[in-house]
Amino acid sequence: MTTDHVEPAVPGGECEREPDPSDSLRTFGAVVQALREHAGLSRVQFGELVRYSKHTVESVELGRRMPDASFVERAEEALGNTGALRHSARFLTRGEAGLAAWFRQWARLERVAVSLSTYECRLVPGLLQSEGYMRALCENDIPPVADDDLEATVQARLERQRLLKERPNTTFDFIVEESVFMRRLGGAEVTRELIDYVLELVAPRNITLQIMPADSEYHACMAGPIQLLETPDASWRAYAEGQENGRLIADPKQISKLHMRYARLRSQALTPKDSRGLLERMRGAL
Repeated sequence: MTTDHVEPAVPGGECEREPDPSDSLRTFGAVVQALREHAGLSRVQFGELVRYSKHTVESVELGRRMPDASFVERAEEALGNTGALRHSARFLTRGEAGLAAWFRQWARLERVAVSLSTYECRLVPGLLQSEGYMRALCENDIPPVADDDLEATVQARLERQRLLKERPNTTFDFIVEESVFMRRLGGAEVTRELIDYVLELVAPRNITLQIMPADSEYHACMAGPIQLLETPDASWRAYAEGQENGRLIADPKQISKLHMRYARLRSQALTPKDSRGLLERMRGAL
């Protein structure tokens, strides 16, 4: 799934992740491991002391997981209270764990884009997914994903959504099929939460959401999802994703064709105001 995906293992099917730890996470993990081994503790024994699973301990030590405040505090107490872990934890930064390898280049471009346009027909775009919806996507993935991978996916997706709040001068345009919200993935409660979350996210003036009605007689994007972005130097890139792969598109002729399709689809979709009204009615019917 992508869409982000669960969008690339994000924009839709990204539950399987190929973590790319930051240097600070690797260093912190190596220090935890060194102190644990110096104390003569196995990962299982250490996990019991800090009240985390052996797998979580391993993920932190390998730099694949951002430790939360509770882990840092309990690890500090279990490993001598030197202050080293508390101090170093302040400088931790995330890498790109939770994002599929094929999606990372596009994710980096998103951070500097001046405009981003997305059409999705399979699932809610990753930038608009609620946490419950993210988890439902991962829980439905085949083969099943490990708990640590699921958590990495959720955290990466939530981290990526910061774009919507941190880039108020970037325009974000979304066109999503009505059928995506009709599917009720995860159940009615998850769908209620999702619609509330989406309506909140698309409230700012720089973000628009249009719903493509299920009963439309016309449709310019039957070939599948589209993502387009404009960079600060006024160049354009596109992204296309399938199962277990994604493709960054830079060829001007291909991008021009996708632009034409997206522009026509915008004229066929409901207006942002009517789209909001439709979602509110769907929410009320749940």
